Amino acid sequence: MQKTYKPFHIVLFIVLCLILLGAITYAVPEGRKEIFGYEFRFLSEAKLLKNEKRKEVNLDSLFIDIDTTIVDEVEEPEGKVKNYKLTKEDLLSYSESGKKKFTAFLNQLKGGISQKTRILHYGDSQIEGDRVTAFLRQRLQTQFGGSGPGFIPAVNVYETISYTQTVSENFQRYTNFGGQKLSNKRYGIMNSVGRFTPEYPDSISLDSLKLATAWMEIEPGRLAYGTAKRYKSITLHYADAFSPCELKIWNNGELVKSDSLIPDGKYHKFKYTFPGEVGKVKFEYTAKISPHILGYSLEGDGGLQVDNIAMRGSSGTFFGKIDQTLAKQIYDEQNVELFIMQFGGNAVPYIKDSADVAQTVRYFKGQLNVIQRLRPNAMIIVIGPSDMSTLIEEEFRTYPLLPFYVDELRKMTKEIGGAYFDMYAAMGGEDAMAAWVEKGLASQDHVHFTLKGASIATQKFYDAFMTSYNKLTKVDDSTKN
Repeated sequence: MQKTYKPFHIVLFIVLCLILLGAITYAVPEGRKEIFGYEFRFLSEAKLLKNEKRKEVNLDSLFIDIDTTIVDEVEEPEGKVKNYKLTKEDLLSYSESGKKKFTAFLNQLKGGISQKTRILHYGDSQIEGDRVTAFLRQRLQTQFGGSGPGFIPAVNVYETISYTQTVSENFQRYTNFGGQKLSNKRYGIMNSVGRFTPEYPDSISLDSLKLATAWMEIEPGRLAYGTAKRYKSITLHYADAFSPCELKIWNNGELVKSDSLIPDGKYHKFKYTFPGEVGKVKFEYTAKISPHILGYSLEGDGGLQVDNIAMRGSSGTFFGKIDQTLAKQIYDEQNVELFIMQFGGNAVPYIKDSADVAQTVRYFKGQLNVIQRLRPNAMIIVIGPSDMSTLIEEEFRTYPLLPFYVDELRKMTKEIGGAYFDMYAAMGGEDAMAAWVEKGLASQDHVHFTLKGASIATQKFYDAFMTSYNKLTKVDDSTKN
């Protein structure tokens, strides 16, 4: 006999379900619980009571004075920075020791750069394709002099604004932050190397090997900013050359240089200055065993070089994976005076509690300490992570521990004598990323900027940098007088 249910039974069942779900909601107010390694999600207490809504960020008020137009004329540094409506959160923050070192660097810029000076911009996928660095480079080189995109990798795998690079199929990329790795740690300072033969053991006989030929072509990018296009020389940086290697350089199809690399295994540079216009340049190599091609530097006569070193998937903890003696040699020879470190985005999704925050910040601090050991007088600026969103109960919200992570990064950076720029606050703070996505300034992954968004975010950093420049160099002048 089939049992019939009366309306009373249905109502009772619904009430019991609501009581059960309500009990779970109040027992687990945050709305998620990990059981046996699996995360179970429930209706959170805040969602049930509707007392927690996503913050609506008004971007118009943030961008009212942001100027992302690009000019190529060199400006006078003093007094040429607009009085943007910068809040405390938009400024660079530093301790007294950081202020002293930062002032020394800024005074170098103010006094005129008599020799080539490098700014290395290390970062994760937020800066790949040169989309952040390119805008900053154009601003700084226009302000203080210099031209060319600076260092580029031996094998570029990203679509890049400032240049177009093509390599032969036998050129393989080795990195210390994912993918194929070298048997040694001699990655140079770009943390990636190009090779066109395998790494052979020392016992291999050269007579048993055939000659291999490989090539790399480079030309300015169609969307490159003005100063990035104006380079006059290309320098090859290489190491670990243990067999004869012939090098030919072509410019627009014309052979302009034939030479050979030094096969002693040490770090060397091969610079070629073009007598006329630089077009599509080709570097062609022929050898039985490939050297480590550490990268190329595309530069003008001197001035400021701003280099983009993007490492997708990295959290900035790479200095233990490179040959530090080689890195120091290159840092010193290239006169690196400022390190800009823009990491954090890859760590945020995996931070579950305050202990994770402490550990992540501690690891990153160790990397900054290595930089200071390798290049003691150089300044360090940490650009903190941008706002990042994740789906929380059908809404894109800021990762819960991101604000705490930002605070701890700022505190640590000031402790080691660096300067900190709060990109999270500059974007508008909590839940700002959703507004950036809606405006087309960030991608649908709610993590990365679009090209337009990167220009705005970088302009905010540049404004903060130049505000510190005007403030600290004037203070230094007053103390001298």
